[in-house]
Amino acid sequence: MNDNPSPKKNFWTTLIPYLLILAILIASVSLFSTQSKRSDLKYYQVVDLFQDDKIESFTLNLSSGSLVYKERGSNAENKYTVPDVNMFVEDIKDYAQKNNVKYDYNPGSSNNWLLSALPSFIMMLLLLGLMYYMFKRMNVAMMNDTNKTLAFGKARVKPKDSNHKVTFDDVAGCDEEKAELAEIVDFLKGPEKYTKLGARIPKGVLLVGPPGTGKTLLAKAVAGEADAPFFSISGSDFVEMYVGVGAARVRDLFQQAKKSAPSIIFIDEIDAVGRHRGAGLGGGNDEREQTLNQILVEMDGFGENEGVIVMAATNRPDVLDPALMRPGRFDRQITVSRPDVDGREAILKVHARNKPLAPDVNLRTIANETAGFTGADLENILNESALLAARKNHLAITEAEIEEATIKVVVGTEKKSHRMTAKEKKITAYHEAGHAIATYFLPSQDPVHEISIIPRGMAGGYTLSIPSEDKNYMSKNDMLDEIVVLLGGRTSEAIIFGDITTGASNDIERASEMARNMVTKYGMSDELGPITFGSGNDEVFLGEDMSKIRNYSENVQAQIDKVVNKYITSAYSRCEEILRNHIDKLHRVAEYLIVHEKMDGETFASIMSSTPEPAAVPQE
Repeated sequence: MNDNPSPKKNFWTTLIPYLLILAILIASVSLFSTQSKRSDLKYYQVVDLFQDDKIESFTLNLSSGSLVYKERGSNAENKYTVPDVNMFVEDIKDYAQKNNVKYDYNPGSSNNWLLSALPSFIMMLLLLGLMYYMFKRMNVAMMNDTNKTLAFGKARVKPKDSNHKVTFDDVAGCDEEKAELAEIVDFLKGPEKYTKLGARIPKGVLLVGPPGTGKTLLAKAVAGEADAPFFSISGSDFVEMYVGVGAARVRDLFQQAKKSAPSIIFIDEIDAVGRHRGAGLGGGNDEREQTLNQILVEMDGFGENEGVIVMAATNRPDVLDPALMRPGRFDRQITVSRPDVDGREAILKVHARNKPLAPDVNLRTIANETAGFTGADLENILNESALLAARKNHLAITEAEIEEATIKVVVGTEKKSHRMTAKEKKITAYHEAGHAIATYFLPSQDPVHEISIIPRGMAGGYTLSIPSEDKNYMSKNDMLDEIVVLLGGRTSEAIIFGDITTGASNDIERASEMARNMVTKYGMSDELGPITFGSGNDEVFLGEDMSKIRNYSENVQAQIDKVVNKYITSAYSRCEEILRNHIDKLHRVAEYLIVHEKMDGETFASIMSSTPEPAAVPQE
């Protein structure tokens, strides 16, 4: 149910008081105007009415000359103002004598005066009420605007969610990181154990790691474990278009935390305000720098900040200001890296608690097949698996749904409705077969898990290789073999069709980037030696192209291009040799894909291990 009033309802709520006032005003005027009607007769005509004895009753105000009379046979009263009272009394003398009228008093004159003044009195009250109502509304609006203005500099702290409490039991795959943070929780619960030994708890803890590794989840677990107040805010919440607002919000945040000490402040995505000062186009007056300066002062300035622990998370520690990273501010940096196979299994167990799994599901096998996945990736796999199982009306998640969800997370959603022509299908089949054959005959590469020519995501097809083990490093030969695999599709197209397509554009881009990184970043070239080319201190506020500072000559640039070209052409030659030597297997894999559109790893391995008769090269 929507609790917010609609604009139409607000309109009528505002308009109704004015309509009521207007209705009462109209009713009052019409009421009193119908009681006595102003006469349009001339003076002599009024006198004639009296002399002809056509007046049933009348009232005359001797001081003001106001005459109210009622004719015989009529219920309406008429008003008339007599120009000269003495003359009027003389003119109606016969009527007065006949009806025994006395003029020494004015019957009903006081009541008539009150009655005549009543409409004006009511109108004045209504106008005063209307003015009071309008003034009150304006005052409320001004108060609201004032409150909004005062609240503009308040920190937008996110409240602690007590309904979905996260603890360390909900975090897996990072035991060392939990142990570091458990010390913070223990200090907040019993600081005497540390202070009596002269120990100072870290003022700040910075969680660093790739996206999806669980940095924010760890902070939520600290909040769930500790009984201390927890103030959560995003780095972008400090920055506004108005100068000084960010610094004001920082001051307000730390004031709230100090009042509730011992307490925890968590700043998510701190790189939004903690970037290197002086690197942007805004100079020293940049609003982000003003906000950062206030954070630096609050964390370790002249003022005492006892009992407040600042936690922050970022996946860009390279852009943070050095003053923010020094001891005394963020004393402790905890790197939250990608989980290993044991960590992935533990993470899968956590996310599978409320999900029914079929007997054929082995979480250890899934952990082995998802090397390099983060905790967020694994949670997404199980969630997608549950959605697929529900779509199929299953009562439990099976191995098939997990397999399909893994490919969906890695490659993208399958586009079965996309219809390819026979020519496109054939080109895609040989393209993917080229990648798979090159992968099979390079021992450094991971085994092929699945090949498909059904479009997924941005890809027209894919060859998926699942790592058999976690790898922390890549050797030069591993990277050269990777370039060979990336060029497998383009090479296969050139061999089979004598022509090339745009389908290998992404492969070539990745191969060129890897070759250039080998030369400029990793120092893997015999010609140039173990030297890094290019500045590692990028200007963090400028564009990517503008931030690359070249610290080498044009001659060195030409040598870099030469070595990169050598790596690419050498890899292309190696790939061409592999495919030509195993052209029969290339044909068999491609023909299978044209018919079935998909091939699993076992079928591919059986084709590669068999020795059939060489197949003829298909004609266009």
